[in-house]
Amino acid sequence: MEKLLSIVIPSYNVEKYLEQTLESFIEPDILGDIEVLVVDDGSKDSTAEIGKRYENQYPGTFRVISKENGGHGSTINRGIKECAGKYFKVVDGDDWVNTPDFKLLIEKLKTCDADCIVTNYYEVDDRTGEKTPREYSLLKKERAEENRWSFCDMAEKAQPAMHALIFRSSLLKENQIQMDEHSFYVDVEYVLYPLPYVESVVYFDLYIYMYRLALATQSVSMQGFRKHIQNHIDVIMHLTEFAEKYRNTASGDEQVKVDYIGKRIARMVGDQITIFMSYPVSDKENKEKFLRFDQSLKEESRWIYDLSSEESGTLKLLRKMKFKGYGAIMEAGKKRNGMTEE
Repeated sequence: MEKLLSIVIPSYNVEKYLEQTLESFIEPDILGDIEVLVVDDGSKDSTAEIGKRYENQYPGTFRVISKENGGHGSTINRGIKECAGKYFKVVDGDDWVNTPDFKLLIEKLKTCDADCIVTNYYEVDDRTGEKTPREYSLLKKERAEENRWSFCDMAEKAQPAMHALIFRSSLLKENQIQMDEHSFYVDVEYVLYPLPYVESVVYFDLYIYMYRLALATQSVSMQGFRKHIQNHIDVIMHLTEFAEKYRNTASGDEQVKVDYIGKRIARMVGDQITIFMSYPVSDKENKEKFLRFDQSLKEESRWIYDLSSEESGTLKLLRKMKFKGYGAIMEAGKKRNGMTEE
């Protein structure tokens, strides 16, 4: 029997957190409606053994898929291929779900036929446990039984993060949505690649995802960004290529989607400039990498290139000055962003 929701758990050496993740799905009333696919990405710790324990205890709900290491994107790709649920969600192996609201979500999905569902989520400080809500209340319609939107109308009000999204599985399968493998930072690919095919969106005012913050080893820490800087650049360029192809084939009615995708990629370019800015201005190798990146972006898409100038005042000024006065401009940018020299 088809499940209502498939949850894919990308898992690499998460033995410290995985039990909390999997335990958060244990709600007797919904176990028959969900499948939890623990995709073990070549872990060297007891990640797979923990997953197997839940698979043995709750057969039909939990399943471990062990594979060679291929990165976060590869686990999502495998999940899309193997999932049996009507809907599809990703919950990383060091995060978890808010069980009471997750149970309510399953009930709501029973009568839902939208291409995409948006929910709220919490960012949780790993040290203090403090929860910061991330909500999409602008999508809540007054006096409406269902917060249903066309994608184009939704796009004017919100840019949901990966943690907030649930997609219809058939949309991902039929359109062969694939993330980059052996790469970090594919979350924006996951958000954007399905959008050309999304027409209807429903918002549920529930807090589902619990996103763990303050891990020093996280790829989204500045330390992580610098370690995997080329991954971040590569993903930007792949997204830019995707955006240009879609822009060239999109109909007039799809222009809102085109603009939405372009602005989101430009924001990622802005993040990339912050990464470059985190290096000492005397780092010649970093400056050369910056210049190569900027030239490649300009050659690939003048559209995204121009949009990205609006995301970073530092980048806009550097381009205006043709990168003359690089050191002074980068130093000023550091001060505006409250960054210290490392």
